[in-house]
Amino acid sequence: MSDASMKLNPSTKPAAPVKWQHHSFGQRLLRYLLWIFCIWAIVQSVRYIEVIPEFLYDAPEQMADMLGRMWPVDWAYFQPDVLQGLMETLHMATLGTVLSLFLALPLGVMVAPNITKSRTLNLVARVLLVASRSVNSLVWAMLFVAIFGPGPLAGMFAIALRSVGFVGKLIGEALEQTPKGSIEALQAAGASKFAQLWYGYWPQIKPAFWSVALLRWDINVRESGVLGLVGAGGIGVVLNTCIDLFQWDRVALVLFTILVVVAVAEIVVLQIRKRVL
Repeated sequence: MSDASMKLNPSTKPAAPVKWQHHSFGQRLLRYLLWIFCIWAIVQSVRYIEVIPEFLYDAPEQMADMLGRMWPVDWAYFQPDVLQGLMETLHMATLGTVLSLFLALPLGVMVAPNITKSRTLNLVARVLLVASRSVNSLVWAMLFVAIFGPGPLAGMFAIALRSVGFVGKLIGEALEQTPKGSIEALQAAGASKFAQLWYGYWPQIKPAFWSVALLRWDINVRESGVLGLVGAGGIGVVLNTCIDLFQWDRVALVLFTILVVVAVAEIVVLQIRKRVL
């Protein structure tokens, strides 16, 4: 409204300023309810954990006592016991990763709807991938120890089946996001389905595939270090034996070895991804 009209109509009042709100009343109410639910969940969790105050107060003293028993480290125990367990762990992680790649590739192709048009096959592949990811590697190891007996073979299959869901899901997503230009050109030229996969899809997902493979191998090196706690071979068997015999100086050696191997694997994978991929 102009100044002239304001002078002609002095009774006219300016419009009230609009009050800006970041959230509506319903959104604020939902946020408050969510906070109340989180607090309730934390309180219930603390109740069911059954914290014993005497043990909690005594924990620092017990921790100091255990660390004192770990020093000095028994470095002489490294060869051959720890070294042999370490080699088993690396072999389990490597073979399990390779086996998971062979199993995950067809499942990744089946789960991608732009390649596999059958919804039934898509659903079957998705269920298998979800089942693989939903079961922890320790649970897989316990199952395979019951089937094959204690040893690294059970650990290798546990690592493989745990990794299939991770690798297959990422491969399927990479295939779904592949640009369609080269694929349509191959289809127009009359290329077979295998030729489309090999010359159209594979060159585009190859960097992502090897990156996922290296990342999964790095994860498997870490996970295979504890599979021996349930009898699936590797350095975890050595760790479990030392704990059962209260040989804390040797426990410190095994833990330090695992830490070094995980750090070296992380550096190696990082350098390969930077320089090769």
